[in-house]
Amino acid sequence: MLNKYARAFFTRVLTPFAAFLLRRGVSPDAVTLIGTAGVMTGALVFFPRGEFFWGTIVITLFVFSDLIDGNMARQAGISSRWGAFLDSTLDRVADGAIFGGFALWYAGGGNDNVLCAVSIFCLASGQVVSYTKARGEAIGLPVAVNGLVERAERLVISLVAAGLAGLHAFGVPGVDVLLPIALWIVAVGSAVTLGQRVVTVRRESAEADAAAAHGREATS
Repeated sequence: MLNKYARAFFTRVLTPFAAFLLRRGVSPDAVTLIGTAGVMTGALVFFPRGEFFWGTIVITLFVFSDLIDGNMARQAGISSRWGAFLDSTLDRVADGAIFGGFALWYAGGGNDNVLCAVSIFCLASGQVVSYTKARGEAIGLPVAVNGLVERAERLVISLVAAGLAGLHAFGVPGVDVLLPIALWIVAVGSAVTLGQRVVTVRRESAEADAAAAHGREATS
């Protein structure tokens, strides 16, 4: 849902910066790779040590590369299947690093096996939610459903909560509970979204099969 409304706004905001990078000879693929590397660094260096505030700051600095690289490609007129594939693939890598970082913290210094499991579920369900849409489209279905919690929602909910929870290290009381709450919200929301997409693909595939059968009957 957030993706629908926020992407257009941030695209307009980031267009001048994307143009600046193009003038400096930076390629969209380079931005994609650097952005993913930055997100992974923030997630896997800071989060496993419980440094959620600084980890979130680092990730936020790089996460907008997901919008900048596509903007650059459109401005330069060099949009390609390879660029789309690379961007989508590295998005999954970045998401895995973020929730993997949470899982590593709760498996270690956070000392909470339940939240470790919830983090792993968020990681896995996020990947499967993305896969269901890609797989449905690959077999010729529109998969016409947005879902309750998509990638934008997963990132915003988890990163805002992590950043605020990180303020606990600076003496702000009570904020450390925000990340566990956010992880549960993302886990439940991802499960609901997965169900929405599976139901949609099942309905669309049944409709497509029925239309194909009717077409064969009409021509026989």
